[in-house]
Amino acid sequence: MTPQTPVDANPDPAAWPYPRWWAHRGAGRMAPENTLAAFLLGAQHGFNAFECDVKISSDGVAFLMHDTELKRTTGEPGIAEEKTWAELSQLDAGGWHSPVHAGEPVPSLSEIARFCFETGSDLNIEIKPTPGHEARTGACVASEAARLWRGQPRAPLLSSFSVSALEAARAAAPHLPRALLLDERVPGWLEQAQALGCCAVVMDHPLLDATGVKRLHAAGLFVMGYTVNDSVVAEQLLRWGVDGLITDAIDRVEGTQGSQLR
Repeated sequence: MTPQTPVDANPDPAAWPYPRWWAHRGAGRMAPENTLAAFLLGAQHGFNAFECDVKISSDGVAFLMHDTELKRTTGEPGIAEEKTWAELSQLDAGGWHSPVHAGEPVPSLSEIARFCFETGSDLNIEIKPTPGHEARTGACVASEAARLWRGQPRAPLLSSFSVSALEAARAAAPHLPRALLLDERVPGWLEQAQALGCCAVVMDHPLLDATGVKRLHAAGLFVMGYTVNDSVVAEQLLRWGVDGLITDAIDRVEGTQGSQLR
């Protein structure tokens, strides 16, 4: 979706501006998540749309990482957002996954942006704040995304479970498209998405059904489901009209515009 493109009051699924299939954290489980190596592998499997998690370092650099703590994906102690970018950039974000990826660095958002521009790929940036830093993270990630994608034919999609992060993202870069992430049906979630000016809702796929998808489309929202790794589930979601599917199964998707998993 270009920054100037408004969301229709009742969107035509054919007008969904992004690819159907999105590679989760770059390459699902086939490479170390949220690394450039994962994005390269995803591209080798034919993907041109990617989801990733983005945080802000203590000195304001946007970088890719899912967890609040560093331990699982780098083996180091500490809170990710309490480190400077100089410290984060020296960590091994690949050795935990497999020996072949040992030494793979934590990438900055600017590095992933270059990959997207070079490959013509779309990006779903999940704003992933450390608790207590929602507004700062949302504002910084949105500002950096707006700077990096300035003049590009299509803007990245900013998504988050955090309402505060999305509010801050909207204030910092109101022209960037936003999506509310949901892992449960909390009271007022649809009204919240609308109040945030979201163009889409990204839901844990078991929460979706045909009636719900129709309701969201009628409310002017596109619909994405995560994390869809089963062919039967994927086919059902697509029959219901779900616009985008996030998957770990990058080796079993019938191409980026395919309709099912192998």
